[in-house]
Amino acid sequence: MPKRTPRQNLIANIWLAVALFATLVYVYHNYFESSQPADPVYEITYTRFKALLNDGQVVSVVMRGSDVQGELVDQQSIGPEAEYARRFITRLPQMDDATLLPALEQQEVDVKVLPTERETGTLAVILGFLPWLLIIAFWIWIIRRTQRQFSGGLGGKGELGKFLGRSAQVAEIPETTFDDVAGQDSAKREVTELVEFLKSPEQFLKLGAEVPRGVLLMGPPGTGKTLMAKALAGEAGVPFYSISGSEFIEVFVGVGASRVRHLFEDAKKSAPSIIFIDELDSIGRTRGTGLGGGHDEREQTLNQILAEMDGFSGHEAVIILAATNRPDVLDPALLRPGRFDRHVVLELPDRNDRIAILKVHTRKVPLADDVSLENIAAGTPGFSGADLKNLVNEAAMLTARDKEATVAMRHFDDARDKLLLGTVRTLAIQPEERHRLAVHESGHALVAWYLPHADPIYKVSIIPRGRALGVTHQLPEQERHTLPEDYLQDRLAVMLGGRCAEQELLGTVSSGADDDIAQATALARSMVSRWGMSKEIGPVDLRDSEEHPFLGREIAQPRRFSETSAQAVDNAVKQLLRDAEGRALELIRKQRAQLENLIQSLEKNETLGREQVKASLEGRDKNRLVVNKEQH
Repeated sequence: MPKRTPRQNLIANIWLAVALFATLVYVYHNYFESSQPADPVYEITYTRFKALLNDGQVVSVVMRGSDVQGELVDQQSIGPEAEYARRFITRLPQMDDATLLPALEQQEVDVKVLPTERETGTLAVILGFLPWLLIIAFWIWIIRRTQRQFSGGLGGKGELGKFLGRSAQVAEIPETTFDDVAGQDSAKREVTELVEFLKSPEQFLKLGAEVPRGVLLMGPPGTGKTLMAKALAGEAGVPFYSISGSEFIEVFVGVGASRVRHLFEDAKKSAPSIIFIDELDSIGRTRGTGLGGGHDEREQTLNQILAEMDGFSGHEAVIILAATNRPDVLDPALLRPGRFDRHVVLELPDRNDRIAILKVHTRKVPLADDVSLENIAAGTPGFSGADLKNLVNEAAMLTARDKEATVAMRHFDDARDKLLLGTVRTLAIQPEERHRLAVHESGHALVAWYLPHADPIYKVSIIPRGRALGVTHQLPEQERHTLPEDYLQDRLAVMLGGRCAEQELLGTVSSGADDDIAQATALARSMVSRWGMSKEIGPVDLRDSEEHPFLGREIAQPRRFSETSAQAVDNAVKQLLRDAEGRALELIRKQRAQLENLIQSLEKNETLGREQVKASLEGRDKNRLVVNKEQH
């Protein structure tokens, strides 16, 4: 039988829906609506019926055999407890009443005679059962269709089998290679031997060597973990089975474990091959945590993964790759030798790596002559590979919006501002609030400019962007892997500089420092409780528990320090913030003239770059500018 087209299936479903709707309407009309009249119906005696008829109170009657249903002109007390109603029913006597029909004709009563049930015949019986026959047929069709989908008909693979076995995409050999992965040289070296094993596993097996079965790719989001896995499969030229950890979890119990079995079976059949599980932390979290106990679907899936990894005989050329940005929450059973025992770390790219990544993503992008990838890379510290790809895409979209043929440097600058500072918002701001906003942001900028260890100013703006009304953005000149204490102290002062400027110039503070205070408090607490940068506390780890992903562990975990230590941490945090506030206030008071000049420039131009900030300060104190040049 030829397979029906989607259009034919659609038409069949429409007709089915129409038939079902008509059946329901018929059933409702004949069995519900007709059986539930609007007015109550009371049974009366034949004598009472004749009396009402002779008094001219009967409007119409319906006769079916010896049963008579009628309707009165007005409501009468015909109920068993003298209830008023217009509809009644009575039964004719077995003896024929010759006076009934003449009386009905005399009173001009509308008479309707219906056949008895015996007289209706076979057709009426069939019509009565037709709705139920249609409903029964519909449910039989539903059951057969469900059985066919779940069992696959005559031995075929049905929808249930597909559902349970939907463990991965169709195996493919990716075209991605290591040339498409810019930077990450150390990670490439870690997985190079895996490529050799997959290309010629016989050489390793002859020597009795066992290549690690599980490789865990770790790193922040956007660092290219998935791309590295595809490049590994592409370099080896082997089938690549890719699936996200969340795809194992379904509402039905046992589906995740079934998909794991199908996944590993398919990979073994097509060996040498690679299995890639993205977001492993979604199913690989520590077992037995949380309020729900340890028998949920996620843990069953994890147990099945562990069993499948242990089931390798050592001769199957199958490598399991997994990616996560939360290795700290993984179950220890996943990380023991024989499972994911090789860990490959993918870090955020440095300046040279960012240049290489930009070259990869700008291969097909027409660039103007003024575009410098080196300058773009220098201005994007902390950007991941995904961030840089998004930057190039945003710049291309801005170019298309301007209807230009090539992407210029200003497009990259605008795209970077959009990603770092947010999208420009149209917001009506009162002059007084605008002035306070300029004072606040100028305070940040001034403190950052004159403090020797603060990051250089990139841009200051009072144009609403994103969720902020104004912004003072700094860009570090170099990559930082550790944070010195003097740098952190200057950073605290910069965070509180806006609030201090409001207090000094306006006499009051506002809620605009909400985010500044929150960030400063979090940084000061880390300095005290994690990094030992408090003389009163010393080098003691007094941080709060960071294992919040597991509510059960959080509840069961006792506090590792006393209330006295907690109070001491609070006091030390407050002292750090007071010291930072004092340094910012002192600098603002000392450089008040420069601050007022910067405020005027900011109110006039709304946005100031580094050179414009420099020019505003230079007009007040050129000697201090020379000192600042040496510091920055």
